[in-house]
Amino acid sequence: MAPIAIQKRPRTHEEYAASCIQFHRKTARGKVLKVLRETYSREDVPCGSTACRLCDADVYQAERAGTTNPARVPVLDQSGISNSFTGKPHYVVIDTNVALHQMDVLENPTFTNVVVLQTVLDEVRNRSLPLYNRLRALVQDPDRKFWIFFNDFHSGSKVVRDDNETPNDRNDRAIRQATAWFSAHLKQSNLPLRAVLVSDDVDNVHKARKQGLDACSVREYILGFSNAAQLNDLLSARDSSSHSSEGTRHAQVFDEYWEPTQLEAGVRAGTVFKGFFNANAYNYLEGSVRTDSGDKPILLQGRDAMNRAVDGDVVYVVLLPKSEWRGAMDAVLDPDTVQHNDDAREDDDDEEQEISDSEREVQLSGAAQNIQRTGRVVGIARRNWRSYVAHIDQTSMNQGAVASLGSQTVFASPVDRKIPRIKIRSRQVSELLNQKILVTIDAWRSTSRYPEGHFVRALGAAESKEAEQESLLLEYDVPYRPFSKSVLGCLPPEGDQWTVPPYDAESPVWRNREDLRNEQICSIDPPGCQDIDDALHAKPLPNGNIQVGVHIADVSYFVRPDTTMDAEAAARGTTVYLVDKRIDMLPHLLGTNLCSLRPFVERLAFSAIWEMTPDANVVSVRFTKSVIASKEAFTYEAAQRRKDDANLQDPITTSIRLLNQLAIQLKQRRMEAGALNLASPEVRIHMDSSETSGPIDVEQKEMFETNSLVEEFMLLANTSCAQRIYEAYPTTAVLRRHAPPPEDNFETLKDILRKRRGMQLDTSSSGALAASLDQCVDPQDPTFNTLVRILATRCMLAAEYFCTGSVARNAFGHYGLAMDMYTHFTSPIRRYADILAHRQLAAAIGYEPLPTSLYSKQYVDDTLNIVNKRHRLAQLAGRASVEFYVGLAITARNAQRGMDATSVGKRNASDSKASGSKLLQADAYVVRTFRNGLAVFVSQFGLEGLITFKQDCEFNPDTYQVTIPTKISGLPKDLTVGIFDRCRVEIGVEKDKSTKRGRVKMALVM
Repeated sequence: MAPIAIQKRPRTHEEYAASCIQFHRKTARGKVLKVLRETYSREDVPCGSTACRLCDADVYQAERAGTTNPARVPVLDQSGISNSFTGKPHYVVIDTNVALHQMDVLENPTFTNVVVLQTVLDEVRNRSLPLYNRLRALVQDPDRKFWIFFNDFHSGSKVVRDDNETPNDRNDRAIRQATAWFSAHLKQSNLPLRAVLVSDDVDNVHKARKQGLDACSVREYILGFSNAAQLNDLLSARDSSSHSSEGTRHAQVFDEYWEPTQLEAGVRAGTVFKGFFNANAYNYLEGSVRTDSGDKPILLQGRDAMNRAVDGDVVYVVLLPKSEWRGAMDAVLDPDTVQHNDDAREDDDDEEQEISDSEREVQLSGAAQNIQRTGRVVGIARRNWRSYVAHIDQTSMNQGAVASLGSQTVFASPVDRKIPRIKIRSRQVSELLNQKILVTIDAWRSTSRYPEGHFVRALGAAESKEAEQESLLLEYDVPYRPFSKSVLGCLPPEGDQWTVPPYDAESPVWRNREDLRNEQICSIDPPGCQDIDDALHAKPLPNGNIQVGVHIADVSYFVRPDTTMDAEAAARGTTVYLVDKRIDMLPHLLGTNLCSLRPFVERLAFSAIWEMTPDANVVSVRFTKSVIASKEAFTYEAAQRRKDDANLQDPITTSIRLLNQLAIQLKQRRMEAGALNLASPEVRIHMDSSETSGPIDVEQKEMFETNSLVEEFMLLANTSCAQRIYEAYPTTAVLRRHAPPPEDNFETLKDILRKRRGMQLDTSSSGALAASLDQCVDPQDPTFNTLVRILATRCMLAAEYFCTGSVARNAFGHYGLAMDMYTHFTSPIRRYADILAHRQLAAAIGYEPLPTSLYSKQYVDDTLNIVNKRHRLAQLAGRASVEFYVGLAITARNAQRGMDATSVGKRNASDSKASGSKLLQADAYVVRTFRNGLAVFVSQFGLEGLITFKQDCEFNPDTYQVTIPTKISGLPKDLTVGIFDRCRVEIGVEKDKSTKRGRVKMALVM
């Protein structure tokens, strides 16, 4: 048989160029790679219009050819969108800069029937992942009617980059070409619709109009809607500043940033340093940048040195001459006090000089102490700008224009004191007074003393519980929207009627699972716990050893890889626990029902089972998927009572006692190995009825022996899992590490302990630190040791999840636990990292294959970066919730005493005696001293407060003492206090006059 010859016409240079996409990509290690991708043009790319006759069902089916994805369905209305500015029904085609800078406008429900081009989507993804995710969310929302058109794949809209054309110019031309194709396509379908290009690029709009296309700016386009005034407030300040600054010259306030090439050259030469900018919470004119070079961070002092950096930005810094190096300031400086006369409408030169003098005076104070490297910001590598919860600063308002309908420029004061005031322009200023609002930063010009932004939305009345709680979630970027239909669609169709089926070895549920339903298993958790992740059992073995089992909810059975539920859980990262609510990582049905190891019901579990000697030495360990039936759900207190009751000898009680005996030995061994017993301020807030959700009291959490029992076996399960998954997947295992803190982190605490208490703190190793912390004891004050441990905890670095292929083997260790290898396996209901560990462990024991994504180091790295961020923010949100409710409880306590909580610091001793009542008082410890204030810690409420004085006092930075004259304190005599001294404070709530924000305030009473 003659061979079959396939002849293929060689492509011309033009055809080859048209099928290739070429770009450069920078790797994590800084290498620049040239990427070349070949694409193929086609005709069957659907337009997304429900009225289009040319794009029938076959076109939508052809689009999904070669994929497992379902065919897309058209979403653009046949009637289009109406807008009086354009005059005719149309679809909107957005430019890249609209997606990058006007996302708040796009997210307004007014905007529907929007075409998002592939060119725009790709560019947004490369420029800003958060904005890309917001744009994708709009596309996935069926009510918003956003359609992705793959213009780079359609032969009628694809463009090839010309030889002398920049990538940006090519993209602009691609957007205009796609708009032209859309208009022609709609006309060919005999539809009374057209495509309108909306762009804030003046040149692009001009070129589009020259081509005969309908095009306009966002500002022009929103004029055609009835709610134009509302939309106008959402416009980015980039747009408004470009309009207002035409023909206007402003004086230079800050130095311009260096060019990127100059910055990178400086980094390579070692003259420019790069790192995260951390603003000082006590002094708005000071910040620091920790870099890879040098033990201590580089100090930044003054507005000029910080040069428009905002907390969390990645900045470029150069050092000042050594003669200008200074020490950290020793004063508390509140921006509301210093900047209260600033005008939001303009930058007045005289005022600038006045503020600069004030700044200079503060900088010079205490500058001779603890000299360190000092520098200034010369560039920004990456902005950390986000949406901020804020209030309108009433003092910045033009009172004469309150009743007018025109826009006003005012200051929005963020709740986060590290963030500078933001200039916004709004027509709704009078309506937004005394409201919590959401604002965002758009730009910070070198000619403006303050960043410029825009109003996003109102959250509710300031100090209302609903507004405060939502603002807390927004401030810490907690995803709290209800789960989408696609996520809920991943749940078992039986809903809460789902049960473990009867035993059947062939059943998918029972496959390779061990039946542990007859074991004496119980759970031990805090009061009110509904998402029960873990349960335990122990029993004697015939050979004299003990079998111990830790059983963890098998969440990975329900949350399958590459599903929308899995993607949502990965994006949320963790469950967030607030005082009055819980923001779940997983839908309620799973978290509190089907996955929760509730008593008296059968549940799927992932079990770690050890054989241990009576001395708590591990003989062997095995992991297995299982089915369990918990016999009891205890609180820590109930389990403690059960263990201590000598009259009880039932199997569950015996199991708890066995576990406790082993846990005591495990902990002792851990401590001997150098584990740290650190502390953090923890309180329990007692709530009123579920209807009112009001706090009625607050107290310190009580710890029981059973707390330690559970902790030890969770640690054992986590480290056993870590070893197993690292053996199986040495380059992509999901582990958790805690790096040793830099030596200089403890310098101040060591100096304070030595000078104030004559105590030594050895930080040469975790074991040495643990031993020296045990010696920091005051026989007359048992709380002192807890306070030292709290301060030592603040000197530590944060633990983090990591991919084993991205970190050197000698950096795997967990400093605080004194463990060589560690992970999180025991809380998959509330932590996504645990789900990943479950999948790796299941594959390691041969239960099921490892998902393809978990072979990718890049995927694991990216996922864990998100999880680390979510975990950190969840902790901050939880603490902020506690602080808010502690403030409410303090207000309630003062009300019970017949006192106004806002009168703190305004009454003297004779007033109290005359009225026969006093504000709430408590013992406190001084934890920091300044020239004009001191920070105190009240252990009873787990609360730290700042007490400031209107005048400077006599301050001795060498001994960490401040002497407060009676004329300043109002006390009967002068008072000298230093760090670790006890004092008595009255506690109330302060209402900020400008923001109406309530916060706990303290005042010295002795």
